Amino acid sequence: MKSVLIPTDFSDNAWNAIAYGMQLFAKERVTFYLLNTYTPAITSSRFMAPMVDGVRVEDAVKAYSEKGLQKTVAKIKTVFDNPLHDFETISSFNLLIDEVKDVVETFKIDLILTGTKGASGIDEVFMGSNTVRIIKNTKKCPILVIPQHFEFVRPQEIAFATDFTRFYAASELMPLLQLAKSFKATIRIVHVQYEIKPLTELQQFNLTMLRRYMGNVEHYIHTVSELNSVSKTLEVFSEEMQIHLLAMLHYQHSYMEKMTREPVVKRTAFHAQVPLLVIPELGMTTNNNFTGVSKLEDTLKVS
Repeated sequence: MKSVLIPTDFSDNAWNAIAYGMQLFAKERVTFYLLNTYTPAITSSRFMAPMVDGVRVEDAVKAYSEKGLQKTVAKIKTVFDNPLHDFETISSFNLLIDEVKDVVETFKIDLILTGTKGASGIDEVFMGSNTVRIIKNTKKCPILVIPQHFEFVRPQEIAFATDFTRFYAASELMPLLQLAKSFKATIRIVHVQYEIKPLTELQQFNLTMLRRYMGNVEHYIHTVSELNSVSKTLEVFSEEMQIHLLAMLHYQHSYMEKMTREPVVKRTAFHAQVPLLVIPELGMTTNNNFTGVSKLEDTLKVS
């Protein structure tokens, strides 16, 4: 059974991410942990009354959080009614990032599923600020980010963006490979180059190992020239290849890090159009329940 954490603020954007998750894991046994955090720090202001209609503000906010989670679970069960899915709710007086880290550790979470508002008016951003914070502060499990208006599509074309400069552990690639196998998807390994040139010896070795990990999963290698920025290049690639899901590892100097650090003038050109699977730097071991990790590593050791 997988354990999936879904932070929610009860918005349409959050519901869209929930709906995607219910459909993505429709045939799997999953426990979904729905998390809502609240921090009514404003009540400490000397300009704010501590009581409203005889109710402490802190208690009112807590009640709103708990009721919102109950209503969300009820809606999920009404809309999807899947006996394979169980639900736990967590209402916490805490900062979102701190609570996410605690929940991941406590409940051995395999995947964080979250929505992102993407670009909106003049405040165009690569992803919502909370989403970026979760990505930057989560070190132990993958994060699947769902764009605001993206409707579920079986992920049969998956792009994996990498520059081949880093060795890949089997545990890091397992979430990607499991999705590909579950949906019989094609993985398109995309390498963005500022200037097209041959791979170094190290890059060629890492590419060879990556292809061994892929095994019998259908996959292709694409080398593309950078267009203005890494994010814009991947956006154009995803559109042209009709990609349903974009995946990348998050480590120092990775594409993911570059995209979150690109100057605003470049980043505003990017609109998250497809779900983004961000895989943290896990190393050779992991707590994740994505099956097949040890089997894959053993196979590679003896081959």
